[in-house]
Amino acid sequence: MKMSSPCQGRIVALVGAESTGKTTLAHDLFRALLVRGHDAVIVPETLREFCDTLGRTPRADEQAALAAEHSRRIREAAGRHTLVLADTTALMTAVYSELLFDDRSLYAEAMAEHARCELTLLTSLDLAWVADGLQRDGPHVREPVDRLVRQALIDASQPFGIVAGQGDQRLRHALAMVDHMLDAPARVRRNSATGATGVAGTAPRWRAVCAHCDDDAACEQHWLTRGLRNGG
Repeated sequence: MKMSSPCQGRIVALVGAESTGKTTLAHDLFRALLVRGHDAVIVPETLREFCDTLGRTPRADEQAALAAEHSRRIREAAGRHTLVLADTTALMTAVYSELLFDDRSLYAEAMAEHARCELTLLTSLDLAWVADGLQRDGPHVREPVDRLVRQALIDASQPFGIVAGQGDQRLRHALAMVDHMLDAPARVRRNSATGATGVAGTAPRWRAVCAHCDDDAACEQHWLTRGLRNGG
């Protein structure tokens, strides 16, 4: 009997500064995708489990193991499910290691693991900061963390889409990007068929930005490089 090959789930990473709705968005996406019949799963933030269990935040010497464990859980979930929603990746541990301990040593491994993610959703700072126990350092760290996350993704040439908006708007924004990812295989087939008829290049390319990004420097999504913003 031929054994079935292990599942290689598609990974959606949710990253961003504290109190920007990552966990809420992960659960909202999970419920919406289940309704659509997808075999989806959430990988909860390992840092939250660490803080809840030990009653403290991790020390500098514990950061690497924490990042490695979270990456292991994401890989394990991808081996069992077709769609994985990762409530942060090791990238966030690397960012906080730099911000809090001036330690940049975790980035290489974090970005190597992050490269497994087919879609990266970066949550915008447009939500009000809310305290949440040991995990949150205060609203003053959100902008520095946001800058470090963006820079790490850009330096690694890792495309990302910015999720903004309030309430259901935030979920709709994220779902549009997940739908675009899920449609990729069919889109390749359509493009191939179009190319065979000599009409290639007529379909518009998808952009994860708003209409004002090219002209308004204050626009939240203006941070993205042109190359990332125009990626199809």
